[in-house]
Amino acid sequence: MSSDLLDALTALEQQKGISRDVLVEAIEAALVTAYKRNFNQAQNVRVDLNLENGSMKVYSRKDVVDEVEDDRLQISLEEAKQINPAYEIGDILEQEVTPKNFGRIAAQTAKQVVTQRVREAERGIIYEEFIDRTDDIVNGTIERMDSRNIYVSLGKVEAALPINEQIQGEVYKPQSRIKVYITKVERTTRGPQVIVSRTHPGLLRRLFEMEVPEIYEGIVEIKSIAREAGDRSKISVYAHDKDVDPVGSCVGSKGQRVQTIVNELNGEKIDIVEWSENPVVFVANALSPSKVLDVQVNEEEKSTTVVVPDYQLSLAIGKRGQNARLAAKLTGWKIDIKSETDARELGIYPSESSSFISQFEDDEDENNSYSNVEYDLYQDDEE
Repeated sequence: MSSDLLDALTALEQQKGISRDVLVEAIEAALVTAYKRNFNQAQNVRVDLNLENGSMKVYSRKDVVDEVEDDRLQISLEEAKQINPAYEIGDILEQEVTPKNFGRIAAQTAKQVVTQRVREAERGIIYEEFIDRTDDIVNGTIERMDSRNIYVSLGKVEAALPINEQIQGEVYKPQSRIKVYITKVERTTRGPQVIVSRTHPGLLRRLFEMEVPEIYEGIVEIKSIAREAGDRSKISVYAHDKDVDPVGSCVGSKGQRVQTIVNELNGEKIDIVEWSENPVVFVANALSPSKVLDVQVNEEEKSTTVVVPDYQLSLAIGKRGQNARLAAKLTGWKIDIKSETDARELGIYPSESSSFISQFEDDEDENNSYSNVEYDLYQDDEE
């Protein structure tokens, strides 16, 4: 081996980010394999690699025993003491057994093994990098597609975007840039496999963290998300600072913050509502953009009966029940929606809680001008 070995290892360490110790270990293991394979040796050996001059030596290793059973692996105490009187039973005796023509054979045989170990080390580095990025959002480039996956280049690795993680109706074009959410990173024989998603609620969470400084700084907290990717989502937020409007922070001036996220998700509608520990208030908020007259709570069954104006019944339920379904997912409460007329006929409205809802609606109209904007955006849900 040439004296350029040290320079080569240094270059690999700098270019590939693999430590020199890992590379030396790989080379030494390869040389042991080469020695045993090419010289039909079964004994234990150790290779000592000198990085300064690129030389290497092979040493056989034998256990010092009282009675020899396998002379390839063992040596008697009597023979060992002839070499060095200090040897005792249980010691390991090493003798140099480097063949004269081992250099050429070793270089040829070790090349493939070293390349494999270097590749494994690279894969390990990539795995560690991406396992730490699980549940994070990354930018990628669409490379290719097949019947099962879209493959997205994340730089050092190609991630798979399965069909069930793709937004229905979204068009994916090769070489186009895309934001994806890392859901899983696994070790495989071909290296780390990264699974990404465009439908995961975590993607919506990360997008809001990127666009809303108050969320990133922890002033506003995302409490829950309910998402039907590509169509509509609901997100509940809470401000730890009473002087901060959590919904207004997420919407942004003239709706710019939320519109950026809507554009990234190709027009997916997003309802932003204020979280409350009071289920009456939270459920009423969650049914936005519909107005709510009354919310009656059954704590034992964790269910609610919601009364809405007759003309807003279809808006509260939404297309194919979507608005009510997302509100239930967002709050964790079952929601039964009734029109004002039906509720009166059933004798469940007006109720004691209705005055609370009325007061709540007055406060909302006074403090949150964005509610009218949301209504204009989603009034097609009545159709």
